[in-house]
Amino acid sequence: MTDRAAPARRRRRRVSRRRYLVRRIGVLAVLALGVLGGVRLVGAVGGAGDGEASADAGAGGASGATGAASGDGAGGDGAGGDAAEAPATAAADRTEPEGGGPVATSAATVPATDEEPREPAVPSAASPATLLIAGDSDAGTFGPYLQQLLDPLGVVRTTLDYKVSSGLARPDFFDWPAHFRATLPELDPDIVVVTFGGNDAQGLATPAGDFPIGVASGEPGGDAEWREEYGRRVGEVMDLLATDGRTLVWVGIPNDDNPDVTARLAVQNEVVAAEAAERPEVVFVDTWRRFSGRDGGWAEYVIDPRDNVGKDVRAADGFHLNETGAEILALDIAEVVRRELLARGATV
Repeated sequence: MTDRAAPARRRRRRVSRRRYLVRRIGVLAVLALGVLGGVRLVGAVGGAGDGEASADAGAGGASGATGAASGDGAGGDGAGGDAAEAPATAAADRTEPEGGGPVATSAATVPATDEEPREPAVPSAASPATLLIAGDSDAGTFGPYLQQLLDPLGVVRTTLDYKVSSGLARPDFFDWPAHFRATLPELDPDIVVVTFGGNDAQGLATPAGDFPIGVASGEPGGDAEWREEYGRRVGEVMDLLATDGRTLVWVGIPNDDNPDVTARLAVQNEVVAAEAAERPEVVFVDTWRRFSGRDGGWAEYVIDPRDNVGKDVRAADGFHLNETGAEILALDIAEVVRRELLARGATV
């Protein structure tokens, strides 16, 4: 999809980055005052107790390109390996406010550049912000409802780009960094919402299809080699997407009803949370905590914030979210995007 307004938008946004950050911080401070007395949309809510089912991480098939939401699994050993997405472990970030939620991470320093970073134009009906939703089948699950929530705002234009059974573990199946390098110049998004992980708790392949690093064991304190390489891949994508004035919203993944799979996903989620914490333009949405029970374990039921009724949010495989769960997650993400639009000066 060609954005004919992209060159003009780039010119408008080449202003001081400092002014944008100051404005963003000011808006977030005001929002924080309101949040103190309200209900957090993003974060953990009460759910059922720990699940006991043992849905094995099957080998997800390498199905077609962008398409219907399905197929991803928790770190399967097959080509797509869509067997259970790497969730945000409850132990991944103990600095979060109780109740969980998206965490606006920060870094001590911002790399210096020779050019003045662009400042996004104020999103409006005449000049809407562009939003890219990308990732594996989870993006295809929550993405359509996220579009339904955001499009009526009138100040943002959304594009959904997902690939079933893909991730960052198997560039021999689908190479996301290469895909982003090819598509970002044309799309030129202001905000990117991305999710990976359901297919990544497996061995890490090279683009040629070799597997120099095996499956993470999930042992506490272990998997150093896996952590290092997966962290490099995550960091590469974050640095690619969260540049040139963009904001990146990285959506974590839920836990699995299989404890063995959950242990591997926990390793993965810790790596993602750590990489996000090093980058100021990355907001991490803690899906793991949102869909865990009060005891921190796997939950089949959580409270739907739209009517405060406890509902089944899991698909039959014990990992993926069903339609209700995906819509609840989309509500959380939409709130993050709304805050970002406000920080950019939009009226929403």
